[in-house]
Amino acid sequence: MTQTTDSAATEPAAAAAEAVEATEGDPSVRKGGHRIHRAWFVAAVTFVTITGAAAFRSLPGLLIDPLHQDFGWSRGTIGAAVSINLALYGLTAPFAAALMDRFGIRRVVAAALTVIALGSGLTVWMTAAWQLLLCWGLLVGLGTGSMALAFAATVTNRWFTERRGLVTGILTAASASGQLVFLPLLSWIVERHDWRPAAVTVALAALAVVPFVWLLLRDHPADIGVRPYGAKEFVPKPDPVPGAARRAVTVLSSAVRTGPFWLLAGTFAICGASTNGLIQTHFVPAAHDHGMPITAAASLLAVIGVFDVVGTIASGWFTDRFEPRRLLAVYYALRGISLLFLPMLLAPSVHPPMIFFIVFYGLDWVATVPPTLALCREQYGEDSAIVFGWVLASHQVGAALVAFVGGVVRDAFGSYDMVWYASGALCAVAALMALVIRRRPLSLVPAAA
Repeated sequence: MTQTTDSAATEPAAAAAEAVEATEGDPSVRKGGHRIHRAWFVAAVTFVTITGAAAFRSLPGLLIDPLHQDFGWSRGTIGAAVSINLALYGLTAPFAAALMDRFGIRRVVAAALTVIALGSGLTVWMTAAWQLLLCWGLLVGLGTGSMALAFAATVTNRWFTERRGLVTGILTAASASGQLVFLPLLSWIVERHDWRPAAVTVALAALAVVPFVWLLLRDHPADIGVRPYGAKEFVPKPDPVPGAARRAVTVLSSAVRTGPFWLLAGTFAICGASTNGLIQTHFVPAAHDHGMPITAAASLLAVIGVFDVVGTIASGWFTDRFEPRRLLAVYYALRGISLLFLPMLLAPSVHPPMIFFIVFYGLDWVATVPPTLALCREQYGEDSAIVFGWVLASHQVGAALVAFVGGVVRDAFGSYDMVWYASGALCAVAALMALVIRRRPLSLVPAAA
């Protein structure tokens, strides 16, 4: 009998009861006489979890001006904390994917949410810049890294053999939904009640999701006696994989010997630089520089979140039907063109061309994720979630560099224009890189047990 790491399934009686429920059916999961596969419930729980945890991603861009005014810290210093956060968000992801193989998804995600809440809550009492680096940079960065897209990739790989592109798109859109839910609220709190209540709100949002995860999330279809969605045969749950850190490094050492890894990592680094590092971090202060109220600028970011949900789900649907490399090339090219026009659109008020930019850019925000994950799966098979974690690390390194450099450029030149133009040019490079990724699957050295 396969050993399980899920504490809810350690008691044979409980596991047997859930298996009976899964195999014999439950009227609560029937619709029109057809049972809804449990994989969709797991996907729904994952969506809500990522949405709740996404509150932290709404806050950094709103904190730059308030922290600058309260403490006198330069935008470069504040950008450094955001940079550490973004870098750790990516660098933690492959290890988190391996930890999920070792200890189970539920334990890792619950621990990550607790660390996010701790880091965000402690910022209320900070008085020095190093404390911002520690709390928002280190703690929140580590916690969010364990809640990164590698989490979505792991759930998708375990619970689905069909509709993977669509599910990836839906789960990726969850973080945009969180931004949509929390950004207008947090911007209102910052403007009316200071930044500290906003930090507390983020901490409480992360904590509120923990019991939801612990009670409802399941680690593997075998835990409840069902097949993955679309699978022809029952898939037994694999034994826990010891040596999570060693496995993550072993997979990386194999992947770096292949050309597609570097192309995927390079394109995704540019993706991070032109989204999280650029727009998410610097759009609100840049718009404020041109006289736009913070709440108006934050509302525009929330609208990006609305259209990102549409664009990412559509991208998942396209990925199931079209060549992922060509999709990536189109996405990066369109994003680069839109960024080149942004400096001309910033103004004290919201006008139709700016709304067009927000809609256009929002549709493309993280539409790159489903085709990138599909290419990782095509090239690296069972190790794809960990490889995608390392590719995501490059995404966040790119984001971290631009988050820091953007603040430095603003301090030095009094404007973000140079950063917008440079990011647009980088997107053109990413489009070309995507087209030269080889389609031939590559065999990697098996991960260490």
